[in-house]
Amino acid sequence: MAIDASEIQKVAHLARLSIDDSQVEATAGTISKILDLVDQMQSVNTDNVEPMAHPLDATQRLREDVVTEPDNREKLQSCAPSVEDGLFLVPRVIE
Repeated sequence: MAIDASEIQKVAHLARLSIDDSQVEATAGTISKILDLVDQMQSVNTDNVEPMAHPLDATQRLREDVVTEPDNREKLQSCAPSVEDGLFLVPRVIE
Protein backbone atom coordinates (compact mmCIF):
# COMPACT_ATOMS: atom_id res chain seq x y z
CA MET A 1 0.00 0.00 0.00
CA ALA A 2 1.59 3.21 -1.14
CA ILE A 3 0.91 6.57 0.38
CA ASP A 4 1.76 9.75 -1.45
CA ALA A 5 3.06 13.14 -0.38
CA SER A 6 -0.36 14.83 -0.48
CA GLU A 7 -1.74 12.29 1.99
CA ILE A 8 1.22 12.89 4.30
CA GLN A 9 0.60 16.63 4.21
CA LYS A 10 -3.11 16.10 4.85
CA VAL A 11 -2.48 13.82 7.84
CA ALA A 12 0.19 16.15 9.19
CA HIS A 13 -2.26 19.05 8.97
CA LEU A 14 -4.98 17.07 10.77
CA ALA A 15 -2.52 15.97 13.46
CA ARG A 16 -1.19 19.52 13.82
CA LEU A 17 2.32 18.33 12.95
CA SER A 18 4.79 20.37 11.00
CA ILE A 19 6.79 18.47 8.43
CA ASP A 20 9.30 20.21 6.20
CA ASP A 21 8.56 19.89 2.51
CA SER A 22 11.96 18.25 2.11
CA GLN A 23 10.92 15.46 4.51
CA VAL A 24 7.46 14.75 3.06
CA GLU A 25 8.70 12.32 0.39
CA ALA A 26 10.93 10.46 2.85
CA THR A 27 8.07 10.22 5.35
CA ALA A 28 5.73 8.92 2.65
CA GLY A 29 8.29 6.26 1.73
CA THR A 30 8.76 5.20 5.35
CA ILE A 31 5.03 4.99 6.03
CA SER A 32 4.51 3.05 2.80
CA LYS A 33 7.12 0.52 3.92
CA ILE A 34 5.39 0.20 7.31
CA LEU A 35 2.00 -0.32 5.65
CA ASP A 36 3.54 -2.93 3.32
CA LEU A 37 4.91 -4.77 6.35
CA VAL A 38 1.48 -4.67 8.03
CA ASP A 39 -0.11 -6.07 4.86
CA GLN A 40 2.54 -8.81 4.76
CA MET A 41 1.91 -9.67 8.42
CA GLN A 42 -1.86 -9.76 7.91
CA SER A 43 -1.50 -12.22 5.05
CA VAL A 44 0.12 -14.85 7.30
CA ASN A 45 -2.15 -17.77 8.15
CA THR A 46 -2.44 -17.92 11.95
CA ASP A 47 -5.41 -20.28 12.21
CA ASN A 48 -3.58 -22.98 14.19
CA VAL A 49 -1.32 -20.65 16.15
CA GLU A 50 -2.18 -20.42 19.83
CA PRO A 51 -2.08 -16.88 21.26
CA MET A 52 0.70 -16.32 23.74
CA ALA A 53 1.50 -13.68 26.33
CA HIS A 54 5.23 -13.74 25.69
CA PRO A 55 7.25 -14.81 22.65
CA LEU A 56 9.78 -16.64 24.80
CA ASP A 57 9.06 -19.69 26.91
CA ALA A 58 9.53 -17.74 30.13
CA THR A 59 7.78 -18.19 33.45
CA GLN A 60 6.99 -15.46 35.89
CA ARG A 61 9.03 -15.79 39.05
CA LEU A 62 6.87 -14.98 42.02
CA ARG A 63 8.11 -14.12 45.44
CA GLU A 64 6.88 -16.07 48.40
CA ASP A 65 3.79 -14.55 50.01
CA VAL A 66 5.18 -13.86 53.47
CA VAL A 67 4.25 -11.13 55.93
CA THR A 68 7.38 -9.04 56.50
CA GLU A 69 6.04 -6.25 58.69
CA PRO A 70 4.40 -6.56 62.10
CA ASP A 71 0.76 -5.57 62.67
CA ASN A 72 0.93 -2.04 64.15
CA ARG A 73 -2.73 -1.13 63.68
CA GLU A 74 -3.54 -0.63 67.36
CA LYS A 75 -0.37 1.39 67.94
CA LEU A 76 -1.09 3.62 64.91
CA GLN A 77 -4.78 4.03 65.79
CA SER A 78 -3.90 5.04 69.34
CA CYS A 79 -2.89 8.49 68.09
CA ALA A 80 -5.69 8.83 65.49
CA PRO A 81 -8.38 11.47 66.20
CA SER A 82 -11.26 9.07 65.53
CA VAL A 83 -11.42 5.27 65.23
CA GLU A 84 -14.32 2.84 65.04
CA ASP A 85 -14.27 -0.97 64.73
CA GLY A 86 -10.58 -0.92 63.80
CA LEU A 87 -11.05 1.66 61.03
CA PHE A 88 -9.78 5.23 60.80
CA LEU A 89 -12.66 7.73 60.60
CA VAL A 90 -12.08 10.78 58.46
CA PRO A 91 -14.23 13.84 57.86
CA ARG A 92 -16.49 13.81 54.83
CA VAL A 93 -14.93 15.76 51.97
CA ILE A 94 -17.61 15.25 49.32
CA GLU A 95 -21.16 16.39 50.04
